[in-house]
Amino acid sequence: MSNLEFIDALVAKVREIYRTQESIPLHAPCFRGEEKELVLNTLESTFVSSVGKNVEQFESALARYTGAQFVVAVNSGTAALHTALHVAGVTRGDEVVTTPLTFVATCNAISYCSAEPVFVDVDPDTLGLSPQSLGNFLEQHAEVRDDGLCWNRSTKSIIRACVPVHNLGHPARVEQIAEVCAQYNIAIIEDAAESLGSFRCAQHTGRVGLMGVLSFNGNKIITTGGGGALITDDEWLAKRAKHLTTTAKQSHPWFFHHDEVGFNYRMPNLNAALGLAQIAQLEDFVAKKRNLASCYSEWFELWPEVTFFWEPTFARSNFWLNAILLPDRDARDEFLYRTNEFGIMTRPMWTPMNTLPMYQSCQQFNLDNAGAIENTLVNIPSSVVSIK
Repeated sequence: MSNLEFIDALVAKVREIYRTQESIPLHAPCFRGEEKELVLNTLESTFVSSVGKNVEQFESALARYTGAQFVVAVNSGTAALHTALHVAGVTRGDEVVTTPLTFVATCNAISYCSAEPVFVDVDPDTLGLSPQSLGNFLEQHAEVRDDGLCWNRSTKSIIRACVPVHNLGHPARVEQIAEVCAQYNIAIIEDAAESLGSFRCAQHTGRVGLMGVLSFNGNKIITTGGGGALITDDEWLAKRAKHLTTTAKQSHPWFFHHDEVGFNYRMPNLNAALGLAQIAQLEDFVAKKRNLASCYSEWFELWPEVTFFWEPTFARSNFWLNAILLPDRDARDEFLYRTNEFGIMTRPMWTPMNTLPMYQSCQQFNLDNAGAIENTLVNIPSSVVSIK
C-alpha cells in the first residue's frame, strides 16, 4: 500500500460522508434542536449569569442521563476537575496518579491544587490508564502507613488520588482501577470529559469513583459553549462542591458573607439554556456517531496496514473522536500534513504530558504503550452526520 494512495482515498471518503468540498473540521457542534428558542428566552428573561432555572434543569437532565444522584454544573471541565480534586482533599505536596495520554487540563487541574501528577501507562485497547501498570507502580513505590494514607516511598509524598481518563470517549477499566486503589486508600476521580454518552457494563462513565467530571466545550458531543459538570452519588461532596464553586458564599437575602476561599465557577444560566437543547438530542447524536464509526470501520477493512480504533469489548463508546493507528511515526506525520493540506482536519493524540516542560520532572513508570500510541494514532473527522 502506498501511504499517499491511502491518504487520497481517505480524503475522498471523508468528503463523500460529509458531502462537501469545503474544509471539514475534526468535530463541529451540531445545533438542530431548540437551541435558538431556549437561548432567546433566556436573554429575554435577563437571567443570563449564575442565577436562573436553566442551570438546575440542566443538572437534573444530566443526573437522569448518567444515573448520578447529584450534579454540579460549572463553567468548564477543568473547573469541574479542579473542584473535585480540591473537595477530595488533594493539597500542596500531594501526588495524583494519572495517564500521560490526556489533554493538558487533567494535569493543570492537579497543579492548581499545588499537587503533582505521577504518570503510569495506558492499555492499548482502551487508551485509558492501565490497572496493571497502576498496580505494578504502587507495589514497587507505595505503602499505606499507620496514618491510613498512601505514601510514595521514592518521593516521600502522599499519593492522594488517581485520575483515570476516558480518552476519546472510550471507557477505561475503572472497576479494576478501583480495586487497585482500594488496596492503597487512594481516591478515584474519573476524568470523563470526553465520554458523555459512553457506558461500561451498563454504567455511565464517571460513576465508579468518588466523583466524575464532564466537559461541554464547543468540540464535545454536546456543548454549552463552555462548561462542565461534576457528578457524584455523595451528597456531602456535592454540597461542598456547589458551595465552593459559588465563591463559598453563605446564603442570605442581601449580605455577602464568604466562609472560605471559593471559586467563581458556576455555569451561567445562558450556557445552561444551550445545554438543555443539546442534551435533548444526545442519544440521537450518539447513535449517529456510532453509525459513523461503523462506516469508517468497514471502509478501513480495505486498508489492512491501518487499524481503526474500535471500542473496548466491555463498553459502549460515544466515539467522540474516531481514531486510526498508522504503521509508524513517519506515516503518521505524512498523513497529518497531507490531510490538513487538503482541508480535512486531522490531529495526533495529545502530546504526552510527561514530555511537556512543566511536567517533565514528574515521576513516571514504564510508559511504553503511551509512547507507541502517540507515535501512530491520529484522529479523523467525527462531527455528527447522517450517513446516507
